[in-house]
Amino acid sequence: MESTIDISHRWQMGSEARALVILTGVLLAFGLATVYSASAIVEMQAGYGHAHLLVRQLIGMAVGVALFAIVAKIDAELWEKWAWPLMILSLVLLLVVILPFTATIAPRVHGSRRYLFGSSLQPSELAKLGVVIWGSMLVIKKGDQLRRLTKGLLPFLVVIGALDILVMIEPDLSTAMMFTLVLGIILFAGGVRIGHFVALGVLLIPLLYVKIERLNYVLLRMSAFLDPGAAPEVNYQLRQSLIAVGSGQIFGVGFGRGRQQYGFLPFGYDDFIAGHIGEEWGFIGLMLLIVAFALYAALGFRIARKARTPFLQLVAVGLTVTMVVTAYLHIGVATGLLPTTGLTLPFISYGRSNLVLSLVMTGILVNIGSSRERVFRGAKADPLAFLALSAPR
Repeated sequence: MESTIDISHRWQMGSEARALVILTGVLLAFGLATVYSASAIVEMQAGYGHAHLLVRQLIGMAVGVALFAIVAKIDAELWEKWAWPLMILSLVLLLVVILPFTATIAPRVHGSRRYLFGSSLQPSELAKLGVVIWGSMLVIKKGDQLRRLTKGLLPFLVVIGALDILVMIEPDLSTAMMFTLVLGIILFAGGVRIGHFVALGVLLIPLLYVKIERLNYVLLRMSAFLDPGAAPEVNYQLRQSLIAVGSGQIFGVGFGRGRQQYGFLPFGYDDFIAGHIGEEWGFIGLMLLIVAFALYAALGFRIARKARTPFLQLVAVGLTVTMVVTAYLHIGVATGLLPTTGLTLPFISYGRSNLVLSLVMTGILVNIGSSRERVFRGAKADPLAFLALSAPR
């Protein structure tokens, strides 16, 4: 008896990938509620509707969820072929942002030029993904050459140096530091020599000091962190965040009841949203947030350990580090443990570029944590044909 057998494939999520999807959903829901709580009164004071930023965040979430669903179904190994195009695109967009004749499409916002088309696209967010994908690809390609300084490590330094310079011109030193940190962790996981890191670090200290010295605002932020009484014009945001966190005490003042939502805390829905969370949800809320990202880290590293190829292992490590370190740096800044950086809280802070890229990164992790299975249709009429096709080769 003849029969037609249709063979297709589907991705079957592992337990870690399923847990990651659930955790992401919880963080997204909490993020929407927090953005609304932190921005409603401020937006009404500015002449907008109370749900102005919430609607914009929902639009970003819709785009992000759609891309999440797509990349979760695309074989993550294909990103290895797209590594160079992604890195080149990131460099080009970062260059467009800072060119003097592109001010019409890359306007200065709050003293920096970081966005294209108003505030719709932030190229540095795309570059974070580019660093992870490109860095992982090149580590695998270099192989044993990675342990040599000139042929192994130098190409990484040239490209990451170009990225760092472009974002520092915006200026955005914290993102430049994130690029370098994430690439360094990927190189460390790939087997680079520690001695090369130490030697290059010593050589780069004078250059880094000169660059930072030219960025006045960096010195002001550092002085404000080391001496809370210094640079009051810079320290104001941190002081208001600490007031918010202190007011929350253990259990918080309650959702929607925080005083900082009246605008005392600048960007309480964005760069300092953890301060707003500390006020309304208290120490318990911040601890649960820390635990949530610790769980994200645990799931991400378990996915990396079980990844199908060495390339995907490095990608999973890089994506996990990018998400979790960004979150902890943000919380550390809002609670006064770290100098002010301007990094947003993934899934929670207002910002469509960051939200979309966070969902894309998580979607890639979900795909890495999934297995590809064959699906046979129409094989019941001929069991022998099914056995022949499904037998290992």
